[in-house]
Amino acid sequence: MMNDKIQQLIDTLDHPLKKEMFEVITIIQNANPKIESSIKWGGPNFSFKGDMATINPKIKNYVIVIFHKASLFNGDFGFLEEQTKGKAYAKFYNMEDVKTHADGLKKAVNAWVTLMENA
Repeated sequence: MMNDKIQQLIDTLDHPLKKEMFEVITIIQNANPKIESSIKWGGPNFSFKGDMATINPKIKNYVIVIFHKASLFNGDFGFLEEQTKGKAYAKFYNMEDVKTHADGLKKAVNAWVTLMENA
């Protein structure tokens, strides 16, 4: 179920990829029941024992999910773009991208939960 504050943000958001963003949020939230969601840094934020990822709704060319500590992940999920300071970006340009990388996104979420449980 969508967090009320995130639902309010999505309802009022003017974004060309609003449906794709909603789908990405849904995938993340449904990937693992331990994931918590909120609004942080102006966008949907997902956490478990620390911030995992945030969507930046200000970027309009694609839906971007910023994995804050992706350098802690073991393995490649097939869609993360490595960035500075240990971050990685997942970019979704259309619904086909979302569908193509849904399993990888779920695996990344569950990898975070496993990592934090074993920390």
